[in-house]
Amino acid sequence: MRFFMFVLLAFAFVLPSYGSEPVEFDQVVQKLTTKNFKKKIQLIESIALSGDDRALPIMQALSQGDLFYLKDSKQVVIGKSTDVGYEITNIESMGVGSETSQASTLKIVSKSELRKVKINNKMRRSLRGLMAALELTSKVIDTRLAAAKNIIRSPSEDVLPYLEMAIEKELDEDAKQMMQVARGVILSKSNNAEVRLEGVNAMSGFPDQDVKGILANMLAKDEAGEYQEKDAAVVAAAEQAMKILDRKESFYKVIENMFFGLSAGSVLLLAAVGLAVTFGVMGVINMAHGEMIMLGAYTTYVIQLLMPNSIEYSLLVAIPAAFLVSGMFGVVLERTVIRFLYGRPLETLLATFGVSLILQQLVRSVFSPLNRSVTTPEWMSGSWEINGMLSLTYNRLYIVIFSLLVLGGLLLLLKKSHFGLQMRAVTQNRAMASSMGIRTGWVDALTFGLGSGIAGIAGVAISQLTNVGPNLGQAYIIDSFMVVVFGGVGNLFGTLFGAMSLGIANKFVEPFTGAVIAKILILVFIILFIQRRPRGMFALKGRFVED
Repeated sequence: MRFFMFVLLAFAFVLPSYGSEPVEFDQVVQKLTTKNFKKKIQLIESIALSGDDRALPIMQALSQGDLFYLKDSKQVVIGKSTDVGYEITNIESMGVGSETSQASTLKIVSKSELRKVKINNKMRRSLRGLMAALELTSKVIDTRLAAAKNIIRSPSEDVLPYLEMAIEKELDEDAKQMMQVARGVILSKSNNAEVRLEGVNAMSGFPDQDVKGILANMLAKDEAGEYQEKDAAVVAAAEQAMKILDRKESFYKVIENMFFGLSAGSVLLLAAVGLAVTFGVMGVINMAHGEMIMLGAYTTYVIQLLMPNSIEYSLLVAIPAAFLVSGMFGVVLERTVIRFLYGRPLETLLATFGVSLILQQLVRSVFSPLNRSVTTPEWMSGSWEINGMLSLTYNRLYIVIFSLLVLGGLLLLLKKSHFGLQMRAVTQNRAMASSMGIRTGWVDALTFGLGSGIAGIAGVAISQLTNVGPNLGQAYIIDSFMVVVFGGVGNLFGTLFGAMSLGIANKFVEPFTGAVIAKILILVFIILFIQRRPRGMFALKGRFVED
């Protein structure tokens, strides 16, 4: 029977697939209601050879136990269990030929109205091979890669003929390599030592955790201390393959740590760049800066509550909203408290610390002390899998890009805009700027609002990495001050360098010392560094705000 299926599929893959007439295909599917398993196997072979786009999802549903027929009409449907019953999908509405339209739901029915299309072990083996053949010869490269990956995870000798056929016809090098490794995994399970050796050689050097796990199982030792694999040549090849994978894993681990360090540094950059404006440019020690971050995060949460059906776009709305909310709070804080305390750093520190406590309690009263979760949009979910040992999460990747865009926008604002010119003038010489007609008080307020608004944007980014809570900002305020002081007070390029270097350093030190000790070591380093260079890595040339 297997040889017969193999020959049929060989002809199906070699000859052009014109597809079957929809009526014929639907009639074959409807015949799956038969209780004769031998006839069912013939039917699923016909479905596989039909060339219809519906063949694979129908066979997947059959394999997963989701293919049913209605008790009254005998109509075959795909059913998904829900809290209120079974959501059934019409086979005819799933798209024919090259069209891939969305399947339409007929209705919700109770379990008593359905009968499952039953399969036995022999049918499961046939389905496994036929589905692998369809997936491995799909026109979509991602489907072929996923099929090969699934074989690596769950190898089966039944799919080997179809896999070898797909390897011969595959033109994409990445997909072909993945299929060859999948073939090697299947061969490594053989009873023949020479075949196992061929399988190990095929797997050697392919960066994948599943492959490494298979090799590790081959090199496992029993209670007597002997390898499970008895053939010396296979053991030697497996050991060599493991050494190669260990070296590759170490290399990719460094890249992964660099990426996580850059993403952590990007969060620090967003949190610190606003502080670089308020503390570095204005000379104000704002202990409520962390609460501006918190307000931005809660603004993101509120925007999602207001846009429950548009989560994909809510984050884009939250960015300007968080900037405005935190910026407004910053302007009010500067006008009501800070403008009376310029030149008195200790009193400014105590006053802003009191404001931070008030804002935390305000949030607790409005949203409760419980943490709130912000939904990540689908376009930020998942990860970019470079290979089986290295993947980069999209949310962190977007945050790295976003932080650099925010920094670039701030630089353009300061260098090219009229407000930026006024702000730099007030920073360098307040008395001269005032004599030239610049309203220094409002420049101070808007500058403080700008720094607070950027902190709010940082809250939007942080909400995609962790839950939103009243104490969210406290986790970033000390790190932000360290970044600004280390990079150079008031220097935005110094802030960029300080944030990225501290983020990367923390990720490389953390695995050896733990999170707390790593922060302590970095703090000690900064203290020693400031002793040597009091003005930071990139000192700002000019004068600070003076009254």
